[in-house]
Amino acid sequence: MTTYLAKYALATVPRYTSYPPATQFHDGVGESEYRAWLDAIGEGDALSLYIHIPFCNSLCWYCGCHTTVPNSGERVLDYVDALKLEIARVGECMSRSARVVQLHFGGGTPNYLKPETLSAIIVALMARFTFSADTEISVEVDPRCLSKEHISALTRYGKVRVSMGVQDVSQDVQSLINRIQPFDMVRDVVGQLREAGVSGINMDLMYGLPGQSVSHVIKSASMSASLEPDRFAVFGYAHVPWFKKHQRAIDETRLPDGQERLDQAEAARSTLIGHGYAPIGIDHFARPGDPLFKAQCGGRLKRNFQGYTVDPSDALIGFGASSIGSFDAGYIQNEPHIGKYKEAIRRGELPVTRGVVVSDSARRTRAVIERLMCDFEVDLQEMADGANCGTKIFLPVISALEPLRNDGLIDVKHLVVRATPKGRPYIRNIAACFDDCLGKSEQRYSRVV
Repeated sequence: MTTYLAKYALATVPRYTSYPPATQFHDGVGESEYRAWLDAIGEGDALSLYIHIPFCNSLCWYCGCHTTVPNSGERVLDYVDALKLEIARVGECMSRSARVVQLHFGGGTPNYLKPETLSAIIVALMARFTFSADTEISVEVDPRCLSKEHISALTRYGKVRVSMGVQDVSQDVQSLINRIQPFDMVRDVVGQLREAGVSGINMDLMYGLPGQSVSHVIKSASMSASLEPDRFAVFGYAHVPWFKKHQRAIDETRLPDGQERLDQAEAARSTLIGHGYAPIGIDHFARPGDPLFKAQCGGRLKRNFQGYTVDPSDALIGFGASSIGSFDAGYIQNEPHIGKYKEAIRRGELPVTRGVVVSDSARRTRAVIERLMCDFEVDLQEMADGANCGTKIFLPVISALEPLRNDGLIDVKHLVVRATPKGRPYIRNIAACFDDCLGKSEQRYSRVV
């Protein structure tokens, strides 16, 4: 069983899906930097594209995403028109010979859009970018509004992976998060996806929800595993009502405490392992033989804004309100406000609002944190390219790690930092020791557990 250590479990640190984290983005980085980064993408470079659809039929109270419930179909179509203009504008800034190897639709609820609208977005992308023959189209879906027509529209363009939100299968928990979703509906959607030849099915589960218990989590993991999806992501609910005001609808007195959250996370982990899934990083699970599993075994696992991935891309380009682009040189984020996003597009601009340049030092830290988050260990000498250099660069961090070593969370030997089994649930705490940005922002983070 995982040991509950309150001083680590209750700490608030970034999730480290990027470094520097998004809290370090600022308005001093904008369109000129973005255009330069797009222009620097070379011939034959691998690209990943992300499309943000900020609409849902209804708002789930646990949600931490940039999304809204639109009050008219016209508003949605206006947004899609702006999205197509952004696609065309970005495409003009870079080499057509770069290869798209992955396209990801996120949100919000991408399948809130009508099937023909989703198809139109893919066609617009294919008109501006070169897609590889084996490009994977991954889509986050809400099974409550996924139709056969949606599935047909997506599979028309190539290999498709679907990630569906299940969260919890019990109606008493669902009622407390404003997401009623009968399990029979999930089962039916899985059957339709398999019948259509969808190449990968992922499921999202959550722990730490209001009214949720260990038995709820075990039931949800067991029933979902019975459908034999390829992968799971198991996320802890992040209660951030100061950031997401709709979360104030959640009764805080019904939220599990830190020990209960850790017990729930452990219950999900042991249940999925018992059903034959291998743990990947801190919160993903995959069947042995899955590309994610193979990447972890081969030390090739990566981490980005979508979580753990095998994406081999040299750059990630984001489209739509609030989307984030990732480049070797830095990160860039689009305007989150839908109205302001559309206004920027109408003015002929790239609708970016903030970002951050990644220095050589931050690039090294980014690599260290990614390896810790993916492999639970990192060779600092390898990262610093030389033993003497490594000792000099990382000596202050090694000193900062000493309390964690004393608490049994890590081993440090010959500049190799390795999380112990006791320390793995607290890998974000370990990574935070390398984070020079921590404490330089007034924004608050979610708890580790």
